[in-house]
Amino acid sequence: MNLQYKPQEIEKKWQKYWEVNRTFSSRLKKDKEKYYLLEMFPYTSGSIHMGHVRNYVIGDVLARYKWMRGFNVLHPIGFDAFGLPAENAAIEKGIHPREWTYRNIKILEGQLKQLGISYDWEREVITCDEDYYRWNQWFFIKFYKKGLVYRKKALANWCPTCRTVLANEQVINNRCYRCGSLIQQKELTQWFLKITEYAEELLEEIENLAHWPPTVKKMQVNWIGRSEGMEIKFKLTENSVEIPVFTTRPDTIFGATYLVLSPHHPLVKEAIRKNVKIEKEVERMKREQLIKGDVEKRGIISGLWAINPVNEEKIPIWIANYVLMEYGTGAIMAVPAHDERDFEFAKKYGLPIRVVVSPPYWNHNQNSLKEAYMEEGIMVNSAQFNGLSSELARKKISKWMFEQKMATHKVNYKLRDWCISRQRYWGTPIPIVYCSRCGVVPVPEENLPVKLPFDVQITGKGGSPLKKIDSFVKCLCPKCGREAVRETDTMDTFVDSSWYFLRYASQRGDHLPFTREEVDYWMPVDQYIGGIEHAVLHLLYSRFFTKALRDLGLVKVGEPFSRLLTQGMVIKDGAKMSKSKGNIVDPGQMIKEYGVDAVRGFILFAAPPEVDLEWKKEGLEGIYRFLNRVWRLVTSNLRIKATYEGERQWKFWKFEKIYSSTKNKEEIELQRMIHKTIKKVTEDIEQRFHFNTALASLMELVNFLYGYSFKGSLMYKESLQVLLLLLYPFTPHICQELAERTGYRGDLSKHPWPEYEDKFLKKDKVTIVIQVNGKIRDRMVIPISEGRETVEREALNRERIKRYIQGKSIKRVIHVPLKLVNIVAG
Repeated sequence: MNLQYKPQEIEKKWQKYWEVNRTFSSRLKKDKEKYYLLEMFPYTSGSIHMGHVRNYVIGDVLARYKWMRGFNVLHPIGFDAFGLPAENAAIEKGIHPREWTYRNIKILEGQLKQLGISYDWEREVITCDEDYYRWNQWFFIKFYKKGLVYRKKALANWCPTCRTVLANEQVINNRCYRCGSLIQQKELTQWFLKITEYAEELLEEIENLAHWPPTVKKMQVNWIGRSEGMEIKFKLTENSVEIPVFTTRPDTIFGATYLVLSPHHPLVKEAIRKNVKIEKEVERMKREQLIKGDVEKRGIISGLWAINPVNEEKIPIWIANYVLMEYGTGAIMAVPAHDERDFEFAKKYGLPIRVVVSPPYWNHNQNSLKEAYMEEGIMVNSAQFNGLSSELARKKISKWMFEQKMATHKVNYKLRDWCISRQRYWGTPIPIVYCSRCGVVPVPEENLPVKLPFDVQITGKGGSPLKKIDSFVKCLCPKCGREAVRETDTMDTFVDSSWYFLRYASQRGDHLPFTREEVDYWMPVDQYIGGIEHAVLHLLYSRFFTKALRDLGLVKVGEPFSRLLTQGMVIKDGAKMSKSKGNIVDPGQMIKEYGVDAVRGFILFAAPPEVDLEWKKEGLEGIYRFLNRVWRLVTSNLRIKATYEGERQWKFWKFEKIYSSTKNKEEIELQRMIHKTIKKVTEDIEQRFHFNTALASLMELVNFLYGYSFKGSLMYKESLQVLLLLLYPFTPHICQELAERTGYRGDLSKHPWPEYEDKFLKKDKVTIVIQVNGKIRDRMVIPISEGRETVEREALNRERIKRYIQGKSIKRVIHVPLKLVNIVAG
């Protein structure tokens, strides 16, 4: 028999075995407890990288462990296949997006199988398949009928050279990522999903997700951005047109010295009409608002004036880049004395600053304020409210303004409805028809899917390529039968990933996207794994989608993911891996050199899942050496045999010695080591996901087994079997091969996970410390069962202790059982 460890040979063997035997195929079994494990599916942009490997290997450890714990495990995989990179490939390489996408899927499938991940490939989902995206369209129509879909004009990023709309991520420093032209803001009619309808529920229920990282929950809370305040009605001086302004600080209303409008505010058009010279600066500010991060605050006087309702004061209206149309009303009352941004802006442009909440020790000089004061204080310059605490003034000013009908109570959200319109080709066609007689008409459900045409030329210019395909655009109205045209926008690809976990959970049917019985059995996902970069959009959209489908009666659950793990990045030389930095590590090459089990082992051993992992080849080599040690240890003890029943049936390994009492000292220590390791590995997987420390304990066990004297004993052989079972979720190929060589038949994932017993964890003897007057002077080993008097007597009789107490009286002996004896002598 070949005793040399050749990972590439055995890994291919077992990957084929799992595929042929459909080892990880899942079925609905109501008599078994389910465990739905899911990693975020990959985008089909090319080969997998080390970040992917880490994500999928973490999930595979949990899946195999749960199989062994007796759970009915669902662990599916698929591909997020629509999106912009496929169109870019079509432009740059002259290849159809469909061909490029499916070519990449073929590569990815092979790479994922090479990793030995325990996926149920029968449930594979590819989002660009017609039998998947037809249900995107079906959901759209259901939402449309329920009032969760609407159409309105909205601003989009427009490249005047390419003559197309760009996504925010395609705008780099205000310029088109492709041609470098300065982008413009263009108003287009687009489709929206009404996620704001669920803003309150999304916010309230985030706190119930106890097993989500606090960072992710905080990011979602901030993204939803609930604030409670009031909407104050300012008015234009010339025609009394109302300008609603939202604020959470009504106590500062008397300190408003000017209003500020977003450059996208409707009144800005009126200002430009009166003074066309400001238009160029307004467009510049619009572009600046697209830049992420801090941008210098810039503004221009609009020429319009407003009336502050509380004191009838006439104040100027400015237009500035630091006010966003997406939050509040797109207009703010500027109180520079008590708002940091307003203070900075007022100082820059020489605008008046009026203190209305006095700071401690303030000298009543308006010009003495060095920075905005945003804490509590006493009211000044606020008419009848002077002298009140600002906290009390907030309540009294609010009540007064409500009574005077100057303002209304308002709850505001930063969250905006989800614009799903994309003016591009490679996505789900929006199932809408426009008829000159009937207006906007949804495509009947029986006519779905509206298929993407393949005879298309993609240039990246001139808007959506679909507009140029008459056979797609021209159609008959579903209502009246007259000539009509189709919607040529496609859906945001986040729609695809907002429900794919439901599709996995059900066998495929032609009449529904999934069956209620199966989805209610499997959902929610018990453990979801993915990068922190998806903390807001994907996770928030998935939560919204699930709640909307629940309200349509399609699912029972309201939250899709019970537990969430956001794994850290794989970095090299202290930086994220990227081609530009030249620090890319090819997983395929590492597997070719060391085998996939070594790559898996290093990924799991190098760091806990939630922190960044520094790639070090010497660490990979260390794991490879460890696996070789395991191989030699087990193959040198091949006389272990499994038992059989008939030709096809086999029994689990039976553990007799490690679960029975023994008086042999060496076996007692081996038994304790085995049960200690089982406990450690179990808790590290189950409770903490600390796979690195679990592997460290298995390395300790291997060292112990190498040093054990009685290698021919039954307990030793059972210990080797336990080692393979505990190591299996981490490095399954080598464990499966070694198990087979010991006579085992079947897959280790179906073998019960070893259990530990507390009674075997206890030591017969323990080392205690002996102190004299609180200082450590000696140590001694005692039986655990030794009585107090015996322990104290032996401590006093030790030669080293006698030297420290000689000629002194023993005033007291403090005894902490199994830990220390402290002799107080004087």
